[in-house]
Amino acid sequence: MIVELLMTRYNYVAAFLIIAIGLYLVVGDRNLVKKVIGLNIFQTGIFLFFITAAYVEGGKAPVIHEGIETYVSPLPHVLILTAIVVGVSLTAVALTLVIRIFREYGTLREDVLREMETDD
Repeated sequence: MIVELLMTRYNYVAAFLIIAIGLYLVVGDRNLVKKVIGLNIFQTGIFLFFITAAYVEGGKAPVIHEGIETYVSPLPHVLILTAIVVGVSLTAVALTLVIRIFREYGTLREDVLREMETDD
């Protein structure tokens, strides 16, 4: 029963796997560049989840025609497009900060940066 459910809902399984991988990179790695990459992977999993959740079986584009009763809401797709733009901007700012941190301190490791902070 559970195997059948997972096989029919494989998009959700893939989304949560991608989210878990991204979250692990953000939390578990000490390198700042890898944290930014993990954040991007996490965002991609969220995008996949929202698009999968917005899917309507037999739904048509929201253009009104006679005889069509099931329409797909364009709102989740618009939100994901906006989130992609915000994600690209966030990545650009984060990588700019990482470059600035590397030029200032000469390292990208979070634990080394914390030691430097406590030494000052």
